[in-house]
Amino acid sequence: MSNILIIKHGSLGDIAQACGAIQDISEQHKDHEIHLLTTKPYFDLFKKNPHISNVILDKRLSRFNLIYLYSLMRTIKKYKFSKVYDLQNSSRTAFYKKILFPKANKDAWCSTETTLPEGTTKEDFDKDSVLSRFDHQLKSSGLNTSHTLSPDFSWCSSDISQIKNYYQLEKYIILFPFCSPHLTSKKWPYYNDLISIINDKIKDQYKVVIAPGPNEIKDSSSINALCILDNGKALDISQLAGLIKESSFVIANDTGPAHMTAHLGAKGIALFGSHTTPFKVSIERENFKSIQATELSKLSAEKVFERLSETIS
Repeated sequence: MSNILIIKHGSLGDIAQACGAIQDISEQHKDHEIHLLTTKPYFDLFKKNPHISNVILDKRLSRFNLIYLYSLMRTIKKYKFSKVYDLQNSSRTAFYKKILFPKANKDAWCSTETTLPEGTTKEDFDKDSVLSRFDHQLKSSGLNTSHTLSPDFSWCSSDISQIKNYYQLEKYIILFPFCSPHLTSKKWPYYNDLISIINDKIKDQYKVVIAPGPNEIKDSSSINALCILDNGKALDISQLAGLIKESSFVIANDTGPAHMTAHLGAKGIALFGSHTTPFKVSIERENFKSIQATELSKLSAEKVFERLSETIS
């Protein structure tokens, strides 16, 4: 039995998107140990993934921190990996390749770099959708891709019955009105207007809730919805997945929770401005769709409610 390494850092949305590719890699290397290199926010989470044998922590310290870099490379080398699947495809992981396998082709190191279609630049290839790029990457390494284009994030979900009982949640709509401070172009400004319409039209049928992240709890007071916490703290990723999975509908900016919703099979919509397209980030699924506007400030609350009411009516 030999060892296989998968590398996946990224954001929460990236982690959800990669689940199908990870499952395909695992299922087609059943006689191998599957190890995954990831960052601290997802280290404990990936320990729950049934398709992974071991999780290795990458603190992602500066490349000029030679002591840390030596320690990480030594950890990786001790497993004598027979193949590496780089699902991050970043400049950092390309740097790791130069150190570990400088002359490796796709038989030893599967990445965008080693599987790039002939005559295509990486810049052009990156214009394709995220899941399509994963699909090409794995197929180019000889893998069948039964799950890559349809990731299933449900392994992440935990039991939230106590939280639901505490907040008396039965039928509820979750809103995710926040985004990273440096990505304000993703933030739709009319969540309170939407809440007013929901309360006017269907208040007796659904509760409207939000589940802020650790850095969003303070700002949650500006949203006129029930704030879901766990003993005053933000829900962890598994609790959040459970809350999303059991919801009636989700409305979110183009952030991690939107991608979680898409790959948990829950119903909902993501709101997009001009920063990217739903196609490129592979967010639309059977139950999860999107609305795109040239400017999010021009997307009305009435339009979003119309899409909501079409699904839950």
